[in-house]
Amino acid sequence: MPELPEVEVVRAGLERHVLGARITRVDVLHERPVRRDLRGPAGFAEALVGRRFVGARRRGKYLWLPLDDGDALLAHLGMSGQLLVQPPGAPAERHLRVRIALDGAAEDRELRFVDQRMFGGLSVSTGGAELPPEIAHIARDPLDEEFDDDEFVRRVRRRSSGIKRQLLDQNLVSGVGNIYADEALWRARIHGERPGDRLGAAQVRDLLGHARDVMTEALGQGGTSFDALYVNVNGESGYFDRSLHAYGREGEPCERCGTPMRRVAFMNRSSYFCPVCQPAPRRRRARPTPVADTPVGGMPLPD
Repeated sequence: MPELPEVEVVRAGLERHVLGARITRVDVLHERPVRRDLRGPAGFAEALVGRRFVGARRRGKYLWLPLDDGDALLAHLGMSGQLLVQPPGAPAERHLRVRIALDGAAEDRELRFVDQRMFGGLSVSTGGAELPPEIAHIARDPLDEEFDDDEFVRRVRRRSSGIKRQLLDQNLVSGVGNIYADEALWRARIHGERPGDRLGAAQVRDLLGHARDVMTEALGQGGTSFDALYVNVNGESGYFDRSLHAYGREGEPCERCGTPMRRVAFMNRSSYFCPVCQPAPRRRRARPTPVADTPVGGMPLPD
């Protein structure tokens, strides 16, 4: 599944290639990718034709292209989705699902949604140009200029759940993803199961800083790509997977201490960590259950 830096690369590419373009035709080649649009395929197409793209924005892993009528084309890439900008005469991709013809795009191109597994999708968000209401509940991501560091630290330290689970909670912080969470935790020397309420404020800030660094570095290299299905709008894959210190390195020596890296199952995925640099947290001691005063015979004492 594309992580946030990949999605940001796609957003920036869309901004360069389709900003100001007018939609002249929409062909829905498979209904599933537009299943979230209650208008149906024909209504989805009708809501777009004649409209003009006036921006390209992102919240977490969602993309949206504001339209000149105040609505927006909302997109999620799912596990294998791609938004490609192609010349109109280019051969159709094998898993092409939606084709959007554009007038005024760079070099007369068209926007294509390609998705093999079809977990992603497109929809028209009514009144969603500024922020689609469908994703208003999703928190800002660490690369957002308006991300509130202080509030993030406070919320993490109020929770007893493990810190990695919190990093993946889209209501707390969006866009970190499984790969970058492992990388940030490795850099911060924190085990993913460490409860948030057992971390100091400085530790949480340090971890947040590492998450930002990891994501910024990945963004500079085009993102992380373990799946050949992921490409940006120009068909180029990311290369940050060559710079990973934790994710996918089970059995390889830790780059700090040389201890073999470990992998454990986590939320239907995997977590990778160093057992020495990132020691597992000690279990909390159970509080003893208070025992009522009783006499030898077993009957409660009178009040």
